[in-house]
Amino acid sequence: MRVAVVYDLDNLDDERKRMIEAVCEALSRVHDVEKIPFADDFVERVRSFEAVFNLSTSHLQMHVPAILDVLKIPYTGSSALVHALCTDKVITKIVLQHHGIPTPKFAIFQPGEEPASIDFFPAIVKPTRQGSARGIDADSVVTDEQALRKAVKRVHALFREPALVEEFIDGREFSVGILANRVLPILEIDFSTLPEGVERFYSYRVKHFFGEQTRYVCPAEMDEDLKMKIERYAMKAFRALNLRNYARMDLRVRGNEPYFLEVNSLPMLTPNYSDIVKMAQAEGLSYEELILEIFNDAVKSAGK
Repeated sequence: MRVAVVYDLDNLDDERKRMIEAVCEALSRVHDVEKIPFADDFVERVRSFEAVFNLSTSHLQMHVPAILDVLKIPYTGSSALVHALCTDKVITKIVLQHHGIPTPKFAIFQPGEEPASIDFFPAIVKPTRQGSARGIDADSVVTDEQALRKAVKRVHALFREPALVEEFIDGREFSVGILANRVLPILEIDFSTLPEGVERFYSYRVKHFFGEQTRYVCPAEMDEDLKMKIERYAMKAFRALNLRNYARMDLRVRGNEPYFLEVNSLPMLTPNYSDIVKMAQAEGLSYEELILEIFNDAVKSAGK
């Protein structure tokens, strides 16, 4: 099959370059593969391909799937509508709540809106539509109204978008991945190995500058009851949001209760780095097997 691996020209850092090359190499074992950037001539170039492995995360992840739906070309990952839902943390939480999936209490403040009093502290303040922990730092966790107002104003000023104020769940942090309608081994992100003074949650600096000092445990050590609860809620969320092929969800656990924080509908697939790659490895899948399973599930669901 003639397959295009579609990627973005902007934000093309080392992690993304490694991901693009690795995906191409894996698919090339079976298919005729070519890299295509999402650029001005994209529509003209992509027409000649039978399927697409979509790695485009720009433009809120919506443009490439929308174009491919119009052209009737099968592609990996979820639809434009699903990406639109999942890239808005507030809408994601509303859907989760509606389906009985536990998520922390929250409030939303529009740009320019003065934060009202909330009935949950500590809280964490985030931009509603940013990924990769952008806009989250040590001061994002607040314990009083003065700090809350300052954090909300910072989000408004930096991102010009609503600020999500969410109850901060002080507990263990996990990531759960789903591949081809099954839950992969759950991964725990252990911050206890970080240097003293560094925040114990996934801030921007922890995610991007302290990754090698963060401990990742997969499969996570937990009792069977909690494991089954997380798996059940993860599959329920996957179906409720109409996700496809693969996705990753972040959650925290307080006591023995999980709280789902957000859903990544197009997680990174960088070898030996990305969380969902670590989960697949824990299941015994090689990187090539992971990529081919994502692709084959997409083609199968499209009826090709």
